[in-house]
Amino acid sequence: MIRILLVDDHPVVRHGLRGMLEAEPDLTVIGEASSGAEGVEQAVTLRPDVVLMDLRMPGGDGVTATEQIVARASGVRVMVLTTYESDRDILRAIEAGAGGYLLKDASPTELADAVRAAARGETVLAPSVASSLIKSVRRPAPPALSARETEVLRLVARGLTNADIGKQLFISEATVKTHLLRAFNKLDVADRTAAVTTAMEHGLI
Repeated sequence: MIRILLVDDHPVVRHGLRGMLEAEPDLTVIGEASSGAEGVEQAVTLRPDVVLMDLRMPGGDGVTATEQIVARASGVRVMVLTTYESDRDILRAIEAGAGGYLLKDASPTELADAVRAAARGETVLAPSVASSLIKSVRRPAPPALSARETEVLRLVARGLTNADIGKQLFISEATVKTHLLRAFNKLDVADRTAAVTTAMEHGLI
C-alpha cells in the first residue's frame, strides 16, 4: 500500500484528490495539510511514501516546503501537483528536490500511475513540463558583456548619442563606437535599438 500526504490549501481539491486516489486498491491517503508549513510537519511525523504538493499556498509555499521535507524526512518523495507550469516554477521545484511535477488537469489514471512511479523513486514529469524543462536547459546562456560595454549600452538606452556618452565616460567618440560594435557582435544584432532590447531581455542592463 502506497501512503500519500496531500498538501493543498483548497479543501475541495483535497477532497477530490482523496476520492480519486483511494479508488485505487494500492493507494491510501494518510493525511492532509492546508499549508506548506503544516505539510512539512505532517511529512516528518507521518512519513508518507509520497507527498502531493501544491506550489502556491498561504503559510509557506510548496517549493520551500519541498526543500524542508527533503532535508527532514529522508525517503519521502515529493511530487508537485499544480496548475502552474512556468519555467521558473518548474526549475525551482526540481532544484528544491521534487521528484515529479504534474499538472492538475491530469486524469485519475495519470495521477495514480504518477504516484506509483514516484513511490518507486522515478522522476515523473507532465509532457508539457518535460518539454519546458528541455527548452530551458537548451536555451543558450546570455552573452557576457564587459563592464564598459554594459555601461555604454545603459547610456544608449537612456537616449544618449555617442558623443554624449563619450563626454560622460571621458572617452572618445571612436572608443564609444568600438564598445558598441563589440556589444553588437556579442549580442548578434546590427543596431543600437536591437542591442538595447536584447540586452534587456537577457537582464544585462
